[in-house]
Amino acid sequence: MSILLKGAKVYTDSSFVDADIIIENGSIVSVGEAVSSFAGEIIDCSGKYIFPGFVDVHVHFREPGFSYKETIKSGSMAAAKGGYTSVCTMPNLNPCPDTKENLKLQLDIIKKDAVINVYPFGTITKGEKGDELSDFEDISNDVIGFSDDGRGVQSDEMMLSAMKKAKDLDKIISAHCEVNELLYGGYIHDGEYAKINGHKGICSESEWKQIERDIELCKKTGVKYHVCHISAKESVDIIRKAKADGVDITCETGPHYLVMNDMMLRDEGRFKMNPPIRSDEDRLALLEGILDGTVDMIATDHAPHSKEEKSKGLAGSNMGITGLETSFPIMYTMLVKNNVISLEKLIYLMSIAPAKRFGIESGIKAGNKADLCVFDLNVEYTINSEDFVSMGKATPFEGENVKGKCVLTICNGHVVFKGEINE
Repeated sequence: MSILLKGAKVYTDSSFVDADIIIENGSIVSVGEAVSSFAGEIIDCSGKYIFPGFVDVHVHFREPGFSYKETIKSGSMAAAKGGYTSVCTMPNLNPCPDTKENLKLQLDIIKKDAVINVYPFGTITKGEKGDELSDFEDISNDVIGFSDDGRGVQSDEMMLSAMKKAKDLDKIISAHCEVNELLYGGYIHDGEYAKINGHKGICSESEWKQIERDIELCKKTGVKYHVCHISAKESVDIIRKAKADGVDITCETGPHYLVMNDMMLRDEGRFKMNPPIRSDEDRLALLEGILDGTVDMIATDHAPHSKEEKSKGLAGSNMGITGLETSFPIMYTMLVKNNVISLEKLIYLMSIAPAKRFGIESGIKAGNKADLCVFDLNVEYTINSEDFVSMGKATPFEGENVKGKCVLTICNGHVVFKGEINE
C-alpha cells in the first residue's frame, strides 16, 4: 500500500516543517515535497499536524484474565484513536506473564487482535506475590522489561536479585513503588480533601520511600531502572538527585497528576487511582520536573474497570482510570495552550523519550517504520466517555472542553484509525 500525506506540518528532528510524507510497504520513503504524480492513496492533511506515533510505556489491556474490563483489541483500538502506535502492557493479569507458557497466552492474543505495536512486560516475581523471581531468562526475549505493577516489591533482597538478573539480561526494571506498611488502608491522598471529608489517606512517603530504597540498589547493580507514575514532590527531588549522581534512572508521570490536585476530587470512582492525585504543591513539583528534565515522559497508566467496579465512590471503587483517548488533548489544552510547555516538548514527552528509553523505534524520517498520527489542533470538543472506544469509561476529565483531535493514525504503514480528517 502506498500513501501520500500531503500538506501538513510535520514533527521531525525536534521541530516542525511543512512537508509531504510518502509511505510504501510499511515504511516512510520520503519526507519533503512529494512528486506531482502519485499512484497511491492521497490524504490531504492541509492545516493538520503530523507527529511520530505516541508511545505509552504503562497501560493495562486486561487480557488474559479480565477481558470484561478491556481486551487487547479494544485497548489497542482506543490507543490508535488517541494517536498511539506503541504501548507497553502491564503484567497484573491472570495468569501473570511469569513463565514462557503464561506469556505465550498473551502474545497469541496480541498477534491476533492488536491493531498497534503491543510490548508486554513480564512480572518481577511469580504471580506478583513477591516471594519468588519469575523465569527471567525464559521470557526475557519476548518482554519489554520486568514489572510487578500494581504493587511494590517489598523485600530488599528480592528486588536486588531481580535487578542483578535484569542487568545481566540488559532489561529494564519498571517499578511500581509502594511500601505496604505505610498504606494504613488509605485510598486517596493524605491531604486536605481527605481530612475535610473523612477519607483514609495514602501518605506520599509510601511512594518516595521505596524509590529511595531502589536507587541504592541501582547503585549496587547498575541496572536500567524506571519509576512508574510518580505523584509526589519528594519523588521528584529524589530522582533529580539520583540522576545527578549518575544512576541509570528514568521516570514517568500521568496527565492527571500534572493538571489536577486533591481539592478537585469528588466522591466518585472516576477520581480514584493509585498513586492518588496529590496536593497542588506536588503537582507544581511534577511540572518543574517536566521542565528541567527530571520527569522523562508522560504515560497514562490506562487502567479500565467495569462500570460497576467504578460506581462505589472513592472508598469502594477499584483503583484506576482510562487515559489513552484523552491524554494528548488534555496535555495540549492545559499545558501547551497555557504556555507551560511547548508543543515540541509535549511530543518529546509522549513519543520520543519513551521510545528511546525502552528501545522502540520512533521518529518521522525516511527508512523508519511508518508509525505516526495526524492531529487537527483547531477542533474543539467536550470529553464524553460514552464516545470512548475503550471499554473503560471512568475519567476525571469527563465534561472538559479541549482542543486537539486525532484524525488519523498509521501503524506499520497501515491506517489503524481514521476520523473526520476534513471536518
